[in-house]
Amino acid sequence: MAKERGRRNLKKVKESSQSEGVKATKVDPSPTREAAQIDVNTFFGLVNSEELDYFKQAESTLNANAFENSEEKQGFVSSVFEEAKGKELKLVTNQICSKLMERLILNGSDIQVKRLFKAFNGHFLSLAVHKYSSHVLETLFIRSAAVIENELLNNYQEKEAEQEEGDEVFATMENMTLFMLAELSSSIQKLIVHPYGSHVIRLLLLIVGARELPSSVMSNSILRSKKSKIARKMIEIKDNQDSNRAYQVPAGFKDELQELLGLISKDKDSKQLRELAIDKIASPVIQLCIQLEGLVDKDRTIWTTIFPEVDDKDPKEEAFVEYLLSDPIGSHFFQAAIKYQKPKTIHRLYDLYIKDRLLKLAKRETTGAFVVKELLGKLKATDVTEMLDILIPHLSELIENNLEIGQAIVDASIARNSYGKEGIISQFLKVFNEANVLESVLKLSTSTLGNTKNDWPTAEERRCAIFLEKLVEYDDSFLNAVIAALLDLPEERFIQMCMHGVFSHVVESVLVIERVDIVKRRRLLNIFTEHVVTLSCNAYGSHIMDKLWQFSIKLNLFKDRIALALFENKDKIKDSIYGKLVWKNWSMELYCRRMYDWKNLIKQQELEFFPDHRGAPTLLKKRPLEEPKKVEEKKDKSRGRRRYH
Repeated sequence: MAKERGRRNLKKVKESSQSEGVKATKVDPSPTREAAQIDVNTFFGLVNSEELDYFKQAESTLNANAFENSEEKQGFVSSVFEEAKGKELKLVTNQICSKLMERLILNGSDIQVKRLFKAFNGHFLSLAVHKYSSHVLETLFIRSAAVIENELLNNYQEKEAEQEEGDEVFATMENMTLFMLAELSSSIQKLIVHPYGSHVIRLLLLIVGARELPSSVMSNSILRSKKSKIARKMIEIKDNQDSNRAYQVPAGFKDELQELLGLISKDKDSKQLRELAIDKIASPVIQLCIQLEGLVDKDRTIWTTIFPEVDDKDPKEEAFVEYLLSDPIGSHFFQAAIKYQKPKTIHRLYDLYIKDRLLKLAKRETTGAFVVKELLGKLKATDVTEMLDILIPHLSELIENNLEIGQAIVDASIARNSYGKEGIISQFLKVFNEANVLESVLKLSTSTLGNTKNDWPTAEERRCAIFLEKLVEYDDSFLNAVIAALLDLPEERFIQMCMHGVFSHVVESVLVIERVDIVKRRRLLNIFTEHVVTLSCNAYGSHIMDKLWQFSIKLNLFKDRIALALFENKDKIKDSIYGKLVWKNWSMELYCRRMYDWKNLIKQQELEFFPDHRGAPTLLKKRPLEEPKKVEEKKDKSRGRRRYH
């Protein structure tokens, strides 16, 4: 199936590219790497054994988070901040204590964050290029962005801060950030090719550009390198609410963004910027610059310097593009760069260098295929239609080792009113056995399904499951094939799929009432009703139970069975965090207390999905209260079915 990019098969890809008549030329980046040497003093002293024991214990206490209330926790954080006062620089450059400083930043108040920011003044460059303190700076800058927004929204009261801190007065976080940017700007061209400093610069570009800030502590953050991702998995630090969102910034930050972009590209010609674009450290920075420069530079200087807007082929540009299409780092850059360009701009590169050998590039599963996938979503409709005409006849070959390219082709077809749908389906059926589509796509026999060791689903299983979900969405023939395969599975195996972290999504994808006939719905519900409690108390099975509320419309016998099973096991259901959600989504409190209202809810649901044109069915209603009749009047006696009161 699809492979991640890397050095494997790179030699073979480059040989194939040379056989096509185009030589991939790479400029030696060694001069740039030498320029990255930053002569700064990052030694601020050693943490003695007593201090190390104290701060190590404090870090463990914060990690355990066993405080009775938030006030107790804040008091502890304040005491640690007080103990760290005057020692901040040597703490952030210590491997153990730097983790503590990150926790303090995440849990500290705005004033405490400002005080720490102030302690770093004049040393930001040294800290940005240090292995441990660079991580602390990233966490600090994300918290600082939240403080800046608070100040803009007048949520920060400086007078109160002055009363709390006595004679210590702080500038606004905006001004403190501007001073920090001024300190780093003189060395920015060296920082973007520095192993640690480049991550700091990427984060600062996101802040001044008012873009969403990624997690500073999660291992899958876009700020993390491969080595850093492995290391961060060993650190149990949780984000606060400041990450994974964008912040309002002052209008003046646009000028800072423009200045930073100008400094990065200053005195650099096309050759030098291309050099940075394929550098393993600087490439993500250049990608981000291309993404953001449209906010402040209509001419998009960096993009047009790397790819000059000329009508004819340029031999140097052709060699550079070929290298991008055959190199893992280069293809990452090319894919990310074209994502933020206009279709007209991308069309020139496609027409000159890609169109004539599109199929060969699509077969480069670790490099060029990623660029082809991006082009399918970015080019004009006529270009995409042309690409589909070339790729669809060879789709069965392309998806053997690269399901993502197949998914991209399906998405492009859907966006253009199912263009080439018949050809796509026939090509898929050449590869996948329709009679047993689950095994041919998901490889259940060799998967983690049913493992008792709590193995995490693999990346390959995720890719396969997402691809199968896309096929189910694309055409009813795949939907029916998946349902048939599910019903043919042993019941135990079927329920295991419902509780699998990845395969459960495949089961969910077929529970679409508008596309499944009533016979198959009954057969599926027969299985589900036997395992209501098990599924409801499972993290993944509970999502399927939520889906069954809608999937059982017009099949009230099954709906009643599920509700009864939930009611009879309500203690177990309510003791489970997932069961509580199922209980709520099935309106079980209404079922327990007012059955007539629950029945009305079901009828209203039926009306929404299957409106009766001959007249709406009568809903069960409470008997209206009547005024007491006079004593002399004879009471009426009515016969018939029992009414709800």
